[in-house]
Amino acid sequence: QVQLVESGGGLVQAGGSLRLSCAASGNTFRNYDMGWFRQAPGKEQEAVAASSWNSRSTYYSDSVKGRFTISRDNAKNTVYLQMNSLKPEDTAVYYCAGRLSSGTPFSSRYEYAYWGQGTQVTVSS
Repeated sequence: QVQLVESGGGLVQAGGSLRLSCAASGNTFRNYDMGWFRQAPGKEQEAVAASSWNSRSTYYSDSVKGRFTISRDNAKNTVYLQMNSLKPEDTAVYYCAGRLSSGTPFSSRYEYAYWGQGTQVTVSS
């Protein structure tokens, strides 16, 4: 069992930056691919970014490519999402999620067994 706890959300002006953190319990974090998803009001949940267990493979949605960066520190059981040049359309609840490493697409939320409680990110114009 893995428990995930996100932090770092908040209110920021357009063009600003935030860094989200997701701390994982347990000693098997290094075996998990980790992803960040978001859900805005009235919209479906979407994959934002993901990293393989060894950070060799990453995924970014087109909407955040070049602005967001996912990273992880397996020694600290933590995955990060650095968000730069934020836009009002980035406003959403952001969730981190984990799955045992597999070859399936990072963006499929159904592959992730473990989820955090979410952290709100609000970008004002």
